[in-house]
Amino acid sequence: MSPRVSPLRAVAAAAALCGLLAGCAGTGASESGQGGDDTRFVSGDGNVTEYKPADRKSVQDVGGEGLDGKPFKLSDFKGKVVVVNFWASWCAPCRGEAPSLQQVYDQNKAKGVEFLGVNFKDSKANAQAFERKFKVTYPSLFDDGGQVTLAFREVPPSAIPSTLVLDRQGRVAARIIGATTYSKLNPLVAKVLAGT
Repeated sequence: MSPRVSPLRAVAAAAALCGLLAGCAGTGASESGQGGDDTRFVSGDGNVTEYKPADRKSVQDVGGEGLDGKPFKLSDFKGKVVVVNFWASWCAPCRGEAPSLQQVYDQNKAKGVEFLGVNFKDSKANAQAFERKFKVTYPSLFDDGGQVTLAFREVPPSAIPSTLVLDRQGRVAARIIGATTYSKLNPLVAKVLAGT
C-alpha cells in the first residue's frame, strides 16, 4: 500500500520538481562554453540568501539510497550543522565547486558540521566516477528520480548546483543558488555554527 498524499501537497511537489527540472534543462539552459551535456542547467549567479532564525523553514525528513548503495537518512545528522549540496556529474559548475566543498567539509567536520550531497538526474556510475575524481569523502544520496529533492520544496534549490546550510534544528539558514566557493561557503557555515 502506498501512503495517501493530499491533492494540494501533490500539486506543490510537482511544481517544485518542474521548477528544478526547468533549471536543469530546457530552452533557458545556459551555455557553458564547452558544449555537449554541460548545458543541462540554468546557471545560478552564486546569489546567497540568509534566513533569520524566526524565518527558517524546516526540512522534511530526507532519506534514500546513497551512491554506495546503503540507506541514509538526514536525521542521522540530528543536532549538527549540515551543508546539503545538489549536484550532477554532467554539470560543469559542479565540477568547479567540488574542491571548495571538500575543503570546507575537511576544515569543519571536527566542529560538528556534516555534508550531504544530493546527486540529481544522473547515472550512478557517472556520479561515482565524479566522487572518485574529486576525492569527495562525504556521502551523497542518489536522486535520479528527483524524489529526494522534493523534500526541500519549502526552500527549493532552484538550480544545479545549489547549496543549503541547515542549522542544528534542521532548518534552512542559508541558500546559495549556483556554484559556491570556499570564501563564500565557509563564513556561512561559521555563522550557523555560532548560532546566528
